[in-house]
Amino acid sequence: MHLFFSRPVAILLFAALAFVLTVRGLVPAMSKVDSDFPGYFTAAKIVVEGGDVARLYDNAWFQDQMRLYRIGKPSEGKFSPFPPPTALLLVPLAQLEPLNALRVMTGVSVLCLVYAIVLLARILSWSLIDSAVFILLSGNAVIGALRLGQPYILVSLTCLLGYYAYLKRRPVLAGVCFGLFAPIKYFPVVILAYFAFRKEWKLILGGATAILAVALTSIGVLGWKIHEDFLSSVLGNHLVANMSMQDPFTASFQSFDTLFRRLFLFDAALNPEPWMALPRLQVIGVIIAKASIFLAAIATLVKLARSAGGNAAAPSIGLLGVLTLLLAPATATYHFALLWLPVGLLVDYFFRIGTPMRAYLILGIYALIGFFPYRFTIPFEGHGGLTVLAYPRLLLLLAMFTACVYFVWNRAEPAAALPDDSPYPATGS
Repeated sequence: MHLFFSRPVAILLFAALAFVLTVRGLVPAMSKVDSDFPGYFTAAKIVVEGGDVARLYDNAWFQDQMRLYRIGKPSEGKFSPFPPPTALLLVPLAQLEPLNALRVMTGVSVLCLVYAIVLLARILSWSLIDSAVFILLSGNAVIGALRLGQPYILVSLTCLLGYYAYLKRRPVLAGVCFGLFAPIKYFPVVILAYFAFRKEWKLILGGATAILAVALTSIGVLGWKIHEDFLSSVLGNHLVANMSMQDPFTASFQSFDTLFRRLFLFDAALNPEPWMALPRLQVIGVIIAKASIFLAAIATLVKLARSAGGNAAAPSIGLLGVLTLLLAPATATYHFALLWLPVGLLVDYFFRIGTPMRAYLILGIYALIGFFPYRFTIPFEGHGGLTVLAYPRLLLLLAMFTACVYFVWNRAEPAAALPDDSPYPATGS
């Protein structure tokens, strides 16, 4: 068991983090319906009340339904770019008033948060206080998920459940946990892909079964038309950060796609001061940046497989989790709740191989992402080359990824340095 801080310091830090979470996350969620949640809730009501679900991606029609149901701010409402199964997410709450539904969702998220703390402590053999501090250090991720009614705490919990089942040699259940939310939030697909590479076929069977069950349920309830629309017009635009009703240049997305768009695409209204008006460099820059990072990750995963052997799963999943958010076309603060398992595995791994300073560096970057004062960097957005400074979350995530890659390639300790109580199985599940 590794202690990040002395017990009194950990308790004080937990109390402070819990207070911030309550004031900035819980209280607002219990008091009013903010953005994001109305999109999930309106879609669920349309399904329950037999509306024309084939038109969910018709923004004007969707806003009319929001006005009809008196939910949120219709002028800001939309279902895109959510995958169709997302419409089923809040069906059990659709008969409630919007604020009451958000309150129930918040209660569920809090319970999932508590369970995630307990589960992470069991997975990594950490104390409950260390596990709680670690998860709450994700800061704005937890706050945003609660305040905006986002399901990412639940999605992150299922990833933790999947890994815990994997450790307990229950591969089919592990796959089901990883696959359950994959058709709605794509992050777990990367973990399933890793286990496919390791030929953990029972786990993949569980994942494929869960994904297929969700997909068939969605098609059965919503029909094929909306799924066809998603595949033909919504998904492609999402993958290149072209979101309907949103500024394609905004730094809020914190991705390479929007960064290079800001730097190299001129738009008289939205981006009058690019660094250089060279549209080709925008495409080339995104391709080179993402391809370089991806190839570095693949090489590092191969290095881990050779040097760590059966203990490679934990740091590999950790690296892949960071990579996924780094290459994503758009991220928001609440997406970083998905890093609980990956970063937890990385921090614990570096502790276990006897490199605590590396573990603390990764932990520090993770905490900085959670509590960075983004309001101080927003003024740099759209000011030529200084735009880069408006992307601190992207830069911090890149720093974390780079540090992990460097640490793996400069690892002198043998895999045997892992203690006997290591939670990383030496053989497949």
